[in-house]
Amino acid sequence: MSSHVLVPLDDSELSYRALEHAVDEHAGADVTLLHVVDPMEVVYEAEKGGPTLAEEWFETAESAAESMFDRARERVGETDCELRTELVVGKPEREIVDYVDQEDVDHVVMGSHGRSGLDRLLLGSVAETVVRRVRVPVTVVR
Repeated sequence: MSSHVLVPLDDSELSYRALEHAVDEHAGADVTLLHVVDPMEVVYEAEKGGPTLAEEWFETAESAAESMFDRARERVGETDCELRTELVVGKPEREIVDYVDQEDVDHVVMGSHGRSGLDRLLLGSVAETVVRRVRVPVTVVR
């Protein structure tokens, strides 16, 4: 029986490193790349002059996620892991924890900081929340 590894992906360098670690350390696993689109980003995008209508915003976010998933596949190249992708909308830490609770996940591998993480912090708030709340082992990659 193969294991199911969850890798939250946010287009940060550390999330790609986490993916590389997951495929190296969990040979033959089913690896799910989970990207969470935070609805608060629509507010930030509107302030920057980006799409303001929710539907336009989501289409833009969905397209960006597909590009990110493609980059992730290219980054790991040929692997014996089966890569799957999931895109959900919500607060990242909550959606990651919910995904682990609802799916048959055996292990989470994630970066210590996301796109907005500050280098001076030891552990980003999303990673910290996931480590504290999920019932499966979590590997945090720096």
